[in-house]
Amino acid sequence: MSIDFSRLKMFRTESGLTQEELAEKLGVSRQAVAKWERGESVPDIESCVKLAGIYGTTVDMLVHSFGAQVHTGDGKHIFGLSRVNAKGQLTLPANCRKVFGISPGDTMLILGDENKGGIAIVKMGGPAGTLAKLIHKDKE
Repeated sequence: MSIDFSRLKMFRTESGLTQEELAEKLGVSRQAVAKWERGESVPDIESCVKLAGIYGTTVDMLVHSFGAQVHTGDGKHIFGLSRVNAKGQLTLPANCRKVFGISPGDTMLILGDENKGGIAIVKMGGPAGTLAKLIHKDKE
């Protein structure tokens, strides 16, 4: 892990804020926010604390890069972090979609284990009709 502010724009857009709205909440200029997002400068610690509060995360999560993909060599991967937006949608990292051949319109099966607090996503294939066929086949 390293200090990395490259996800600031992602946090802002997922929160539905414009650069101007965020700047107003932080008491800085829109240009300062733009420079942070372009990597031309970094926010001071006070701004980092405020940003973390606005985005509902910690300063640690805000400034550390977990984006480097880890591949263990046995077919297992860590692709990094992703946030669920206000609509409950999750964006899978691009390399995850590439490795598993996930394309728009593919059907995904979502599994969960409440006792272990885990969720798994399984690619089922093409359009949603494929899953519907499998479900109906089991009922026959």
